[in-house]
Amino acid sequence: MCNLYKMSKSADEVARFFSDIAQDMRVSPGGNAPEMIYPGYPGMVLAENTVQPMVWGFPLQRKGAKGQPLKPKPVNNARTDKLGSSFWKPSFEARRCLIPVSAFAEAEGPTGGKTRTWFSPAEAELFAIAGFWRETAEWGRGYTMLMTQANATVRGVHDRMPVILAPDNWQTYLTGEPRDAYALCVPYAGTMRKDATDEPWAGRR
Repeated sequence: MCNLYKMSKSADEVARFFSDIAQDMRVSPGGNAPEMIYPGYPGMVLAENTVQPMVWGFPLQRKGAKGQPLKPKPVNNARTDKLGSSFWKPSFEARRCLIPVSAFAEAEGPTGGKTRTWFSPAEAELFAIAGFWRETAEWGRGYTMLMTQANATVRGVHDRMPVILAPDNWQTYLTGEPRDAYALCVPYAGTMRKDATDEPWAGRR
């Protein structure tokens, strides 16, 4: 599952990237976000015809060993085979979004020595991952990524990968019937770039 991605473009550059599907697109104030995005961090998304910051993850309430409330956990990935659950279904059906990404990372290597391996479509400086969002009492608007079975490039590192959408499918995913959006949630079929690094997986945030 994806727990780290990077997005190296500004909000205005993201708006231009998505301009083919929304000529009157807006960029909300303060729309830029950190380049390295972890669960619970703000990231940019395209939702409601606006490039806007949201928190990566839906809050999951937790309790400690003695029943005391703990800080909510950001649930930042939604598996396609779990979209029928009450936790995900209302948001997927009513509030889908596109997540602009430069590359996503998976942990590779032995326990205690895992490093970051980055993936992206070949030659792409920016691409769109399928997601959806909702209002939260804890963080304002939060979003999550959709995960499907890994393709051949990612499979050697992880058995799942984010749903990468081709530009021709953006509008259908955002505004089509839920069944049509769901049909697009398949492993990426194009050529991908894999960049294995020596960066520690648990690096500085």
